[in-house]
Amino acid sequence: MEEDYIKLIFGLKLKQIRTEKSLSLFGLSKLSGLSKSYLNEIENGKKYPKPDKIALLSEKLEVPYDQMVSLKLDKNLAPIGELLQSKILKEIPLELFGIKESNLIDIVSNAPAKVNAFISTIIEIAKHYNFSRESFFLASVRSFQEANNNYFDDLEQQVLKFSKAYQVDLTKSPGSKVLEEILVEEYQYVINEEELDKFEALENLRSVFVPKTNTLLLAKGIDEAQRSFIFAKELAYNYLEISDRLHSFPWIKFERFDQVLNNFYASYFAGALVIPKDELTIQLENLFQKESFDHVHFLNMMHNFNASPETFYQRLTNILPKEFNIKNLFFLRITHKADSGKFYLNKELHLTHHHSPRANETNEHYCRRWMSLKVIQEISKSKNSHEFDVQISNYPSHENRYLIFSSATKDPFRENQFRSISIGLLINKQLERKLKFLEDQNIVRKNVGVTCERCAIADCKVRKAPAIVLEKREKNSKIESIVDELTAKFQA
Repeated sequence: MEEDYIKLIFGLKLKQIRTEKSLSLFGLSKLSGLSKSYLNEIENGKKYPKPDKIALLSEKLEVPYDQMVSLKLDKNLAPIGELLQSKILKEIPLELFGIKESNLIDIVSNAPAKVNAFISTIIEIAKHYNFSRESFFLASVRSFQEANNNYFDDLEQQVLKFSKAYQVDLTKSPGSKVLEEILVEEYQYVINEEELDKFEALENLRSVFVPKTNTLLLAKGIDEAQRSFIFAKELAYNYLEISDRLHSFPWIKFERFDQVLNNFYASYFAGALVIPKDELTIQLENLFQKESFDHVHFLNMMHNFNASPETFYQRLTNILPKEFNIKNLFFLRITHKADSGKFYLNKELHLTHHHSPRANETNEHYCRRWMSLKVIQEISKSKNSHEFDVQISNYPSHENRYLIFSSATKDPFRENQFRSISIGLLINKQLERKLKFLEDQNIVRKNVGVTCERCAIADCKVRKAPAIVLEKREKNSKIESIVDELTAKFQA
C-alpha cells in the first residue's frame, strides 16, 4: 500500500480506539505523555509513530500491539479500508477534475464515520445496479468530457501539427490509404486482414494491435469509414506518444483508468483528423442559415466526410459548443435487435446535467415517440443502409423542447442488430438565433416522455407500459394530503 494510506489507516484506528474509550485528544496526551499536536497529526494521517510510540499507545489504551499496526479495520471502517487498498484513488487522475488526493485524505480522516456511510451507500447502489469498475471509469471519462464541454483544444492543435508534419490535406476528409501509408512508412506497421476472420468468437472485433511486432489485425467486414477511423486512432497513439493503451477495438479488457482515458484521447484525435474542424464549421454555418431544414444538405454534409454516422455525430458534440456556443445538448447511442421489442441506451453524453433522457438500469420502457427509436425501427424493417430524420421533441413533464437529429444503421458484425445515433439540441432563444430553420413547419413536432412508466401523455398509442411511477407518486401525494388534513384537524 501507499505510505500515505498506511498512515491514514493507523490514524483512523487510533482515533476510533480513543473515541470508544471516551478520551479527548487532551486526555490521550495526558495518559500517554505524547503531545496533543503530535497525536492530532497521527490521527489525521500526517505522521506514522515509531515502534516505541506505538508500544506506548498500545499499553496505555490496553490494545494489543499487533491490532494497532494491523491494516485491517473493523466493520465500521472497513469500506474506507477497501477503498484505500483498492488503489482506486491512484487509478483515477484526480488532477483532471482539479482535486488533490491529499484533500480527499483530509476529508476521510476528519469525518471517517460520515465518509464511511457515504462510501457504503455508493457501494450498495453500485451493487444494486450492477455498476462495474468499467462503468465507473467510463462515467469518470464522461464527466471529464462534460466538464470541458467536450472540446479539447490541445488535441485539436496536435491534429493541425500532425497534418502539417505529414502533409495531410485538412480541407477534405483523408482516406484510409493516406493514413495507412503513414502508419506503414513512418511507424513500421504491418497490416493483416486475414487472421481475425479465422476465429468465429472474434466476430465483433474490428481490430487488434500487437505491440511487439507492430502488427494491426483488421476484420474483413469493416468499411472505408471504419478503416480510416482505426488507422487515425493508431496514428494518434503513436503521434501523441501514448504507450499505455488498449489494444483492441472495441476494447475487451483494461488494466488501469489511464488506458480508458487514453482511449478517449486517441478517439478524439481520430475524429478531429477524419472530420476537420474548419470544414465542418463552414458546412454547419451554411445549413443553419437556411430558412427550412434541408435533409439533402445534412446528409451530403455527413457523407462528405470519410466517417461513420457515429463519428460524425460525436464530432458535432465537439464543434457545436466551441464554434456555435451551443452547449445544451445530448448525444445518445441506442442498440436494438429486430423483433425483440427491447432498446438499449449504451452510450450517452450530456453537456449540461438536466437533459432527458438518461440511461437507466430499472428495465423501464424508453418512449416509443423518440426519433432515436423511430429511425431504428424503420431501418430494421427496410433494406436501406441508413435512415435519417429530424424531429422537435417536447417534454411536457420537463417543459423543455429539443431539436433531434437521428441516424440509424445496421450493425455489420451482428445479425439483425441495429443502432441509432442521435444528438439533441435544447431549443432556447440562443438556438433560435443560430438556426433559422427552427420555424420550419415541415419538421415533425411530438410530445414525448422519458419512459412509459414516467410518462403522463394520456392518449399515447405506442405506450408499452402503464405510468406506474407517476401513479405511485400521485397515490403518495394523496396520502400525504390526507395526513396533513388529519394533522390540522386534530391539532386544533
